[in-house]
Amino acid sequence: MKFLHLSTLLTASLLILNGCNGTTPKPDKAVKLDTTLPIIHLTKRGVITDMHSVAFEWESIKNDPRVAGVYIYKRTPGDENQHQLQYYDTIANRYATHYVDNNVEPNTQYSYAFKVYSKDAEAKQSKSFKIKTLPVLDSVAWIHSFSGMPQSAKIIWRPHINPRVASYIVERRELDDKEFEQIAQLDGRLHAEYIDEDLDNDKVYEYRIKVKTYDGIVSTPSKVVKVITKPLPKSLTHVYATKNLPKKIKISWEDTTQKDFYRYYLYRSDTADGSYELIAKLFNNHFIDKVDSDGAEYFYRVSVVDKDGLESDNTQTTTMGMSLVPPKAPTFLEVNYSKNAVIIGWKNNDPRAHSYIVEKRYKESWLSEKIRKYTNIRTQTYIDRDIRPDTTYTYRVYSVDANNIVSKPSEEAVITTPESLNVEVAPVSQTQEKVAPQPQVQQETHEVVQPVDPIDLNEI
Repeated sequence: MKFLHLSTLLTASLLILNGCNGTTPKPDKAVKLDTTLPIIHLTKRGVITDMHSVAFEWESIKNDPRVAGVYIYKRTPGDENQHQLQYYDTIANRYATHYVDNNVEPNTQYSYAFKVYSKDAEAKQSKSFKIKTLPVLDSVAWIHSFSGMPQSAKIIWRPHINPRVASYIVERRELDDKEFEQIAQLDGRLHAEYIDEDLDNDKVYEYRIKVKTYDGIVSTPSKVVKVITKPLPKSLTHVYATKNLPKKIKISWEDTTQKDFYRYYLYRSDTADGSYELIAKLFNNHFIDKVDSDGAEYFYRVSVVDKDGLESDNTQTTTMGMSLVPPKAPTFLEVNYSKNAVIIGWKNNDPRAHSYIVEKRYKESWLSEKIRKYTNIRTQTYIDRDIRPDTTYTYRVYSVDANNIVSKPSEEAVITTPESLNVEVAPVSQTQEKVAPQPQVQQETHEVVQPVDPIDLNEI
């Protein structure tokens, strides 16, 4: 057999030629020396070394029927007896011409010798062979990294030139870590790229590559490369919200200086520390939030999103906005009866008041209560001539601003008319009669026994 084929038969030879422990013959100190037994001579290319194995090939000794097998001697660095080889293994077959030792370390020098033995004697030991195993396989010769990617890192390298390379081991560590951690193994020698995902933003990572051969040999690590992931966009520092617009809130902010800006996210919550809901995705720096009620209060946050989908922290600036509150309710000044009329007057408590609503309630029977509303009153006095004798009337007044926002009701004023009404009407200020436009009357009838609850005038 040519020794050229030895590297493919190393493992098989070891299994076939090495006997089982307990039954394998070992040298005996008392055995006699037989100089007529053959001495082991290696072939011309009788040694092949690797990082984790050494293989030997010697000339055949099968023609001497006295030969029972071969003893192998070995000296390992660190042995107590550095100057003498120690018995290491036995090949109990005279037809064997190969031996493989897989118990070696890379880049280390060992010494071997061989001795033929027969049933009753041993041959002279062969000369000593000094063997140095191959150094550990070098990793890839070139590696490069890419920084500034969103929550990810990209590593590329030049494929290893050794055809025995089966895969690449990718290792990573953070700056605070002492040791590298394996994060991936890529099968195939021609692999030249790895993208690490789900990383933290604006953080430094270090990477290196090891190669692994088909027989499990792992190389030294490559050069270490550094990656810094892309930071989040800068947060906005000035966000504004209005408090004086009817049934809406305008939110605005200063434009971002982010170079790869894509859009803004606007969030809203009912409370400052509550759960914020995304309500708008915007390309401009303002938004009108339409609300259904007056004096509605909301809290807003705005974030910046870049073209890679990274979103800034929005918790640094929280702004409160509010829709325009209703005007203040009027205050009653007088409620009087005079000559077939009820005269009521009130004080305006809000400069926003544009007009007033007078609400009147009274019972027509035990089971029927009526409510009338007199709207678009422009003075602070109202004369109610639509009255009945011996009837109790309850009045409330509302302020209405230019946006038709209605205030809460004033306190109630209650008056009972006499059992019989006078024919004449009490004189009223001519100025009031001329200024006050004719109010509009709305009438409602409720078939109830008890007085009804206050009306929600926000719907007027």
